[in-house]
Amino acid sequence: MPKLIIFNKPFQVMSQFTDQSQRKTLADFIDIPAVYPAGRLDYDSEGLMLLTDNGALQAKISHPKNKLKKTYWVQVEGIATSEHCAALLAGVDLKDGLARAHSCKIMSKPSLWARNPPIRERKTVSDSWIELVISEGRNRQVRRMTAAVKLPTLRLVRSAIGEWSLGDLQPGQYRITG
Repeated sequence: MPKLIIFNKPFQVMSQFTDQSQRKTLADFIDIPAVYPAGRLDYDSEGLMLLTDNGALQAKISHPKNKLKKTYWVQVEGIATSEHCAALLAGVDLKDGLARAHSCKIMSKPSLWARNPPIRERKTVSDSWIELVISEGRNRQVRRMTAAVKLPTLRLVRSAIGEWSLGDLQPGQYRITG
């Protein structure tokens, strides 16, 4: 039976087990031999990562042709509107082609752990949250998409990939399924 590890990647942790620059990596949190990430999450993003010891499962999760839906909670600078969501659903032009959200909705601030270091708060600039679901996983795609609609990303948390979600895992915690 393949192992599947559901991991809550903290902010500023590499999505790999080694790093020549001595940054924190998955190895600082997971001491299980022969498991590999099924996809990546940017160094400055937080949330759900899946790791497995099964190559076929890893490919099913991470290969773009499978179009597995990924759900992100995005804190943006500015007040998100239904027009912003409509633009993200219609698709925005990025340097590497059109990127379209599968779904987008404005949400209230999710109940999350404190981020260290915290997001810089500015008294004169409002922020808001959106839930964005995409089925691709291009480099920094969500950040580039929100920037394209004039809502720069302040904080990015992946909450789900396909049928798997963070649940109540805190940063650095994981659970094993399978």
